[in-house]
Amino acid sequence: MNFDTFKSSPTPPFGNPLLAALWHDAHGDWEAAHNIAQEIHTRDGAWIHAYLHRKEGDAFNASYWYRQAGRPVFTGSLEAEWEVLVRAFL
Repeated sequence: MNFDTFKSSPTPPFGNPLLAALWHDAHGDWEAAHNIAQEIHTRDGAWIHAYLHRKEGDAFNASYWYRQAGRPVFTGSLEAEWEVLVRAFL
């Protein structure tokens, strides 16, 4: 799967919760994306969790999750961060 096929997929990817969370987010279901991210107990999961809280507007919580991920707070647009995340996990 590449970025374009992921972006246009009508269904979430099977077997990759990182990409499933990002798919749900892109399809307007922040809650499902957040629920999935909460269950991924890795730095990658923390990175998605950080992005989701930044999108939610909770900068304090997002900062905590960026620290858990070992990453700086993303300063670009939400769209740019989503693309960086997807490309990192494909």
